[in-house]
Amino acid sequence: FSPIAMKGSCNMQSACINYIYIFSSPCVYTLQEADGDDKLAFLCEGEGEIEGDSKADTPDVPPSTDNTPQCLNKALEGLSSRWKNWWIRGILSLTMITGFFLIIYLGPIMLIFVVMSIQIKCFHEIITIGYRVYHSYDLPWFRTLSWYFLICVNYFFYGETVADYFGALVQREEPLQFLVRYHRFISFAVYLAGFCMFVLSLVKKHYRLQFYMFAWTHVTLLIVVTQSHLVIQNLFEGMIWFIVPISIVICNDIMAYIFGFFFGRTPLIKLSPKKTWEGFIGGFFATVFAYLLSQYQYFVCPVEYNSETNRFAVECEPSNLFMIQEYTLPAVVQNAVRWKTVNLYPFQIHSIALSTFASLIGPFGGFFASGFKRAFKIKDFADTIPGHGGIMDRFDCQYLMATFVHVYIASFIRGPNPSKVLQQLLVLQPEQQLGIFNTLRNHLRENGMLPPAVEEAQ
Repeated sequence: FSPIAMKGSCNMQSACINYIYIFSSPCVYTLQEADGDDKLAFLCEGEGEIEGDSKADTPDVPPSTDNTPQCLNKALEGLSSRWKNWWIRGILSLTMITGFFLIIYLGPIMLIFVVMSIQIKCFHEIITIGYRVYHSYDLPWFRTLSWYFLICVNYFFYGETVADYFGALVQREEPLQFLVRYHRFISFAVYLAGFCMFVLSLVKKHYRLQFYMFAWTHVTLLIVVTQSHLVIQNLFEGMIWFIVPISIVICNDIMAYIFGFFFGRTPLIKLSPKKTWEGFIGGFFATVFAYLLSQYQYFVCPVEYNSETNRFAVECEPSNLFMIQEYTLPAVVQNAVRWKTVNLYPFQIHSIALSTFASLIGPFGGFFASGFKRAFKIKDFADTIPGHGGIMDRFDCQYLMATFVHVYIASFIRGPNPSKVLQQLLVLQPEQQLGIFNTLRNHLRENGMLPPAVEEAQ
């Protein structure tokens, strides 16, 4: 090793700082020790400070504020902090659940707007954390570009949704036909404009930080916007595929909190010590009752746009998935319960699969969020909801659940959709439609499925 000269100074009132000079290198290394964390920064000749793991990477966390309504604070002032938090969380949870059922009553359009509002708020909370981490560098256009990319991605996803589910409306409006036809090219052009603006905003000595934030924005878009789009896709498959997964996660969280508060003290994972094995198991068994909604047509029918009434329709003949069927129990179960058969909705079996995921894998969405918050030394994403934190704190597991439901539907539930096929046929030119008609007619004749009256008319 090269000869090393060291000098240091320690003060009881400040952090201990050691400077190490390596004579064989033009760089000066600075080792800082504060709050038990060693942080290394180094300065090289002819360069600015290298953007390493310095204090600038630690968020400037504002002091926590109590945003609990005064009436609640006054009513609960005699309780300990533990029980006060219990009542605040309980009251606010009941309020949110009541609001959730009210929104369901208002119909699918209102649900779509609520999902979009939640998406925007979650995006704002995560982007704000990024701004707090790097705000001292005065990065140009960071917030403007973040929201610009949010608009771009939403334009792409919701444009796809309009093309898929509003075909009849698109056919009536000439401007919409143009937008749908060139939707992906327009989306790419709009995104490319933002990409060019980002490149033009690069500032010397801050390149890496700017690319940090570029990646931060895009990962946030992937987590929040993409999965919000999947939530809406699930909704169009039938409101039951939207309501049941959300209710399962809510039920799992409530049961986990109740079991953990009263019975459990066994940590499930160090990232979230308040989670307990008892709450984990209790949440699993509490979620299997979500199948009850399968009895109502309003929840099981796909959400489709009716071009005649210009409204969403949720009326249909329920599929076999929501018809009572008889199942023979395995011999082992027959000996235990003395039943040979059981009548179930097939959706009940699928609901057990959903509840299993929500109980076993769903909490890892919360653990991921907990790890993210601890990495940046923050308690909650925001203080929007008293006793709960931010909107993202309540929806960390919901997004993971929505992705699973979308994949589950595509893998095990969804089949060919005649209405979508018809919408695509209507977009074709008349000669193309006639060619498809002749091909289909010949196919039906060969299989003996064409009615005799139709054959005679031909």
